[in-house]
Amino acid sequence: MNFFEGEMSLEKVRQTLIRLEDTIIFQLIERSQFGRNKIIYENNKFGFKNFSGSFLEYYVRERESLDSSIRRYDSPDELPFFNKLQSPILPKLEYPKVLHPNNINVNNKIWDSYINNVVPRICPIDDDSNYGSSATIDISCLQALSRRIHFGKFVAEAKFTDPKYHEEYVKLITNKEKDKIYELLTNKEVEKKLLARVEKKARTFGQDIEFKDNEIPHLKIQPTLIPELYRDFIIPLTKEVELEYLLNRLNEPNMSEEEKQGNLYLIF
Repeated sequence: MNFFEGEMSLEKVRQTLIRLEDTIIFQLIERSQFGRNKIIYENNKFGFKNFSGSFLEYYVRERESLDSSIRRYDSPDELPFFNKLQSPILPKLEYPKVLHPNNINVNNKIWDSYINNVVPRICPIDDDSNYGSSATIDISCLQALSRRIHFGKFVAEAKFTDPKYHEEYVKLITNKEKDKIYELLTNKEVEKKLLARVEKKARTFGQDIEFKDNEIPHLKIQPTLIPELYRDFIIPLTKEVELEYLLNRLNEPNMSEEEKQGNLYLIF
């Protein structure tokens, strides 16, 4: 079922986030099978003509250019890391206007955290020369993480429109009470269940199934790494998106360019 079909609810958003967990965990496990290969993240290492960035940046730019041609970034739940985009060759789709107009994009933070924190934590080998394979999986990881983290906008919208909390959110947003909004956004019980669930999935998905019943299975990744990444990276950035979205939820869509720039996360 298309997420944008029918009425949006917090439960519907959560079910989408749970499905995204599978994608993220599978991709992180796959990336952990290769070396850190930090050379692909360093500028001017591969001699691209008229390009001074990293191998991964070059690859992502080209991939996003292709993806944009088949309207990937027309979807409100997809955001590019760079701005080398094409006009879609497919007919335009009309998506329901679920979200309040916004310019929130934390892909620069996702990029930095992924390269400098995630990859070093999940890849035990330093360099194995599998640069193309590593970068290919990096793209899948980055796109899945970006979609999941920016889904915080839908989480925030669902919470804001929930009759149980709507008046309280309006009051807190009007008074710009960031700490109290953040506190209201936080559901520790849901987060606890999430961390337990992703560890169980990592333990299940990461097993080498070719073992005898009385043997301890070989694990492709340390399962506790996945909830740690959710706790230290994915959840905080998602809540940052939620908070920023709510702080601007009462703004008029036709706010001035100066006001928009004040809330813009620049794509680099």
